[in-house]
Amino acid sequence: MNTSIQYHIGLSENEGARYAILPGDPGRVKEIAQYLEQPAFVAQNREFTTFSGILAGRRVLVTSTGIGGPSAAIALEELSHIGVDAIIRVGTCGGMQKHVSAGDLILPTAAVRMEGTSREYMPIEYPAAADFSIITTLSQAARENALPYHTGVIQSKDSFYGQHNPDSMPVSDALKNKWLAWTKAGVLASEMECAALFTVAAVRGIRAGAVLTALWNQENGEDSKGKIPASGNAIRTAVDALSYIIRNDNT
Repeated sequence: MNTSIQYHIGLSENEGARYAILPGDPGRVKEIAQYLEQPAFVAQNREFTTFSGILAGRRVLVTSTGIGGPSAAIALEELSHIGVDAIIRVGTCGGMQKHVSAGDLILPTAAVRMEGTSREYMPIEYPAAADFSIITTLSQAARENALPYHTGVIQSKDSFYGQHNPDSMPVSDALKNKWLAWTKAGVLASEMECAALFTVAAVRGIRAGAVLTALWNQENGEDSKGKIPASGNAIRTAVDALSYIIRNDNT
């Protein structure tokens, strides 16, 4: 434990907790905190905004990570310094398989490490895998809420426009060939944080999982066009799953 204020997230051990929910968007933190008892603002610095609340009788932090692996890794490192040992990422993604519809939930079991942050933690041969107990409870929560969901491998990348405008890149052939390989292997969706979070979590002894909302599908052209709440079903799934984890930890 570290009693000093963490440099980026602005939290000290006195403001810590064992459990955290990690959205990317700072604007989503307050929304998530409303699902908890006694929601309260704690700190804000750069992309890192934190609220706290009570869930199943235990203190929970909701901390935004910003976009991408580098800032997500910073948030998780500093949260680990103040006692966090279980996290659920709540975010969005784009579908890569034709059977993934806009609005479906994706519960990643692992992530393709097509990003740079995780390489500073483990050799590329090491898999970026979610914690089994968290994936199990997320699946349970999605089933109980009758929500459409998929479990499987996703892809994490560093460049949004490398995916969405590959032909403008000097390395377009490599980008498109890798995308084709991922889709042929059944990779479900693409996003920008999970590979880093899962790898850092493994190195630091933290249980980590994620629930992602598919907002569009590049393979079938389906787009939610704003008709689907960006995070409502994912938030409910994450909160319910975390409540199960807390109860299991304390029985």
